[in-house]
Amino acid sequence: MSEDLNMSMRKFLKQVGVTSQQAIEDALRTAPNTAGKSYSAKMVLTLEGLDFEHVVTGKIESN
Repeated sequence: MSEDLNMSMRKFLKQVGVTSQQAIEDALRTAPNTAGKSYSAKMVLTLEGLDFEHVVTGKIESN
């Protein structure tokens, strides 16, 4: 794998992580009554031009 490809992927994944965390925090902050609840989460990654889809699921728990 080339260094340029590796750096490009890392940059994209960092952007996904940072912006996703901000979006989740905003959603929890603006939603009423989230204390003590848990939410199912799903992230779907697709690559246009390739037959590729990657799904990650998990739980987000609010204190």
